[in-house]
Amino acid sequence: MHRAVHALLAFGLVLCLAAAPRVASAATLTVLVGDDQAASAEFVQQLRTGQSASGKFELVRIGPGATAAEPASTDTEPAANTGVRTRSLRTASDAGLTVAVGTAAARAALERPGAEPLVLAMLSRLDYETLKAASPTALRRGDRRVGVLLRDPAMADQLALVNAVLPQKRRLGVIATPESEPLVRELQRAAQGANPAWDLQVEIAPDARSLAAALRALVPRSDALMVLPDLIGDSQAATLSVLHAGAGAGLPVFGASEGLVRSGGLAAAVSTPGQLAQQARQLGQKVASAGSTGSSPLVEAATPATVRINATVARGLGLRPPEERELTERLAAPR
Repeated sequence: MHRAVHALLAFGLVLCLAAAPRVASAATLTVLVGDDQAASAEFVQQLRTGQSASGKFELVRIGPGATAAEPASTDTEPAANTGVRTRSLRTASDAGLTVAVGTAAARAALERPGAEPLVLAMLSRLDYETLKAASPTALRRGDRRVGVLLRDPAMADQLALVNAVLPQKRRLGVIATPESEPLVRELQRAAQGANPAWDLQVEIAPDARSLAAALRALVPRSDALMVLPDLIGDSQAATLSVLHAGAGAGLPVFGASEGLVRSGGLAAAVSTPGQLAQQARQLGQKVASAGSTGSSPLVEAATPATVRINATVARGLGLRPPEERELTERLAAPR
């Protein structure tokens, strides 16, 4: 009798353990994409690869002039890639999580009906601020929880990298545009909260013609320069102007992209699209488990997963910074 009871209990436990993963992975991952940039494609591919074999992966391309209700195309497939079929997004009521990649997709996702958790990813801080100003109620709908994953590391992480490379320096120069105010405020808070605090020097360049004058005023007051992920950081010509000014004065330049390091910057803390995709999944889990709706979005900066150093620039400046791996570990450590 006892053996029979134990056998039944054991059998029931096995059934529960076997059933749990299938239930947890049965949801559909719906991904909205509004551009064909290489970074977006890498992000989407990582999401597709990470989807469980028993789940579904739905890719929705938002074309020019298209809306979330009438997308350019929608492909739904099992994660194991055993087949592909097309259907209207209107019937995607079984979606467990929606991820919007980029600004256009984020706008479309906020217009899309449905109550499934939503993650807006691959947005710059300024993209998010613009979206928040344009669609404040859509970000705080009562029937949907929203998370926002910024594509760049937080200013505190960027400043921590500068401190690790230049521990004896305290004057950091920044060229900003009027639209960069949210980034500048974040950087100022990080500079004041550092121990010891940083002396942040800021010059505003409203347009390309004023950039040279702003640099001439900034360089003599700085030990290093930082390129923000704003209109200047997104402009190759403006970024090169900052790099040339730094090189002419013997000042290292820091930023938030590998491209800046390749072009002559000293160092950058970056997170690759593939790493951002993993973080987006984790943020989706946090958003899905949040207890209330209608509140402010859960916003996360990118985790600085990798540090890049330009060894040639370091030698030219007479610097011997720590190895990339060591710097990456320092930024990952709790502070």
